[in-house]
Amino acid sequence: MLANQASPNSHTFPPILKAAAAATFPPHLGTALHSQAFKRGVLSDPFIGTTLVALYARKNEIADARKVFDEMPQQGLVACNAMLNALCTNGDTDTALWLFDSMPSRDVVSWTTIVNGFALNGKFGAAVQFFSKMMHHRDVLYCLLKPNEATFVSVISSCANLGGKPALDCGKQVHGYLVVNASLGVFVETSLIDLYGKMGCLNYSVNVFRVMVSKEVCTWNAMISSLSSNGKDKEALDLFDKMKAEGLKPNSITLVAVLTACARGKFVTEGLELFRSMSNDFKVEPVMEHYGCVIDLLGRAGHLQEAADIVRNMPFEPDASVLGAFLGACRIHGAIELGEEIGRKLLKLQTQHCGQYVLLSSINAEKERWNHAFDLRKEIKEAGIQKIPAYSMVDQT
Repeated sequence: MLANQASPNSHTFPPILKAAAAATFPPHLGTALHSQAFKRGVLSDPFIGTTLVALYARKNEIADARKVFDEMPQQGLVACNAMLNALCTNGDTDTALWLFDSMPSRDVVSWTTIVNGFALNGKFGAAVQFFSKMMHHRDVLYCLLKPNEATFVSVISSCANLGGKPALDCGKQVHGYLVVNASLGVFVETSLIDLYGKMGCLNYSVNVFRVMVSKEVCTWNAMISSLSSNGKDKEALDLFDKMKAEGLKPNSITLVAVLTACARGKFVTEGLELFRSMSNDFKVEPVMEHYGCVIDLLGRAGHLQEAADIVRNMPFEPDASVLGAFLGACRIHGAIELGEEIGRKLLKLQTQHCGQYVLLSSINAEKERWNHAFDLRKEIKEAGIQKIPAYSMVDQT
């Protein structure tokens, strides 16, 4: 276009800025297009400003996104929502909340962005509380706006991650509201399956799954995970077979769920066959989570040497989750030498994690290697690592 001397206008930049926000393009491309918009005198266009805010947010350049937003001559609702999302996705929920409170008007996107922002940043209690605030706001009470599917998915997922009876009660209330006031979309229903599965209410998960008209891959994933986490490992594998029979293509998350079920049910042969056939059968290359599952599978079954061989031959450096799973298996089966080898690697990754020192010390103590156990306890003290006190909690449901 430029080579043909066709001058770009305000309609040219929003789509090309959206394209430049893709991860495949370097950050300086957005800056170059920003300069082009300034040079051609169209930077005051609200659509261009809003798209630039989103672009800089995608590139984790939140200061630039904020500068563009502050310099916009008209900060409309769409621009404010874009800035809210930029702040939330970059972890600044406090500023996002301040901006939300200062906005002259808000829509369902504004509210949902804050709910989802809290959830994204692990503030699940705050997400639930903000959703409650939304539901008691006059705009919702007078039906001027209604929560959408994204709102409900965020709050249900937050309840699932919170755990405990109050969170379960909140999830049930949301479920009841949806049954009375709205149709249950596939992603909301999937979130409910995940919630009930994590809370130990497997019958509720099964009921939601059974009555669903349409099921996505993520729905099957949630149901397989729910069965596995509630001790129904064989049923989880059967559901995986049914999923394949329905013509659905398992993804990376599906395979993590199935490998987890194999590990918990000690289905070693099935789990290893699945792990070794991932690339050919499902076009999924194993990542760290899959390796963690297969190490857990072999470790629980006592196949420590085979697990150690996999750890040593991984195509990338094992992380703390993989090494931690193997170290736990070493303790269960009393493999001192392997435990020492893997434990020392783990300590290099998590130098301030008291749990790994304690676990390695316990392995030595259980075999009456008191000098080794004492040395590890001494290392904790000399490194200034604080041991987190253990505690018990009773949840009266």
